[in-house]
Amino acid sequence: MMTLYLLFLMLPIYWLVNMSLKTNMEITSGLTLWPRDITFDNYVKIFTDESWYSGYINSLTYVIINTVLSISFALPAAYAFSRYRFLGDKHLFFWLLTNRMAPPAVFALPFFNLYSAIGLFDTPWAVALAHCLFNVPLAVWILEGFMSGVPREIDETAAIDGYSFPHFFVKIFMPLIASGIGVAAFFCFMFSWVELLLARTLTSVTAKPIAATMTRTVSAAGMDWGLLAAAGVLTIVPGALVIWFVRSYIAKGFALGRV
Repeated sequence: MMTLYLLFLMLPIYWLVNMSLKTNMEITSGLTLWPRDITFDNYVKIFTDESWYSGYINSLTYVIINTVLSISFALPAAYAFSRYRFLGDKHLFFWLLTNRMAPPAVFALPFFNLYSAIGLFDTPWAVALAHCLFNVPLAVWILEGFMSGVPREIDETAAIDGYSFPHFFVKIFMPLIASGIGVAAFFCFMFSWVELLLARTLTSVTAKPIAATMTRTVSAAGMDWGLLAAAGVLTIVPGALVIWFVRSYIAKGFALGRV
């Protein structure tokens, strides 16, 4: 059963790769299980046409900015929730999570209006900051679970030994929750990479992401299926690479943290 399930999961990916290696004429002429004449023209066009490869650069730019910002904001917030008790802490923690529950469409118009007014529209920063609204609560929730599992005695021992808080936090505490940071970064990266509505609404030409570019492949000659499939294959690659590099952290996260 597991083999059949894996084959079922791999079928769309195989079909996407299969289409990307065909000409548009072969794709529309009928059903073939593999390319009759393999062509890499679709990939060549993506790597040589600025309107395509710039979409990947734009997407990676705002995704990396968002991931760095989200983790940077979430680390001190999660530490505060895990180590201190204050009035309304549980309510504030729940309020953070409600931001993550809201659909992106709710914030599309306010962000568009705000960024147009301050000159951030059609920049990678516009999308990166907008995605922080969803990724920071998620990262805080994940990291708080990992930090709560670290004994408080470590904080006290470091203070007695003369460590300043920044030195303790970076040199001692962060390595102890490295798995949590890896898991949080993975989820932030993946959400920002696949999100389309805000990315398309807050960009126009200069910072247009690859997801938006892929929705505009219709021309007078019809849909360029091969080119769209090749773009889809290349869109999967960054996520697959991230999963490969943080796979051990994700496994620990499922076992130890709030994942």
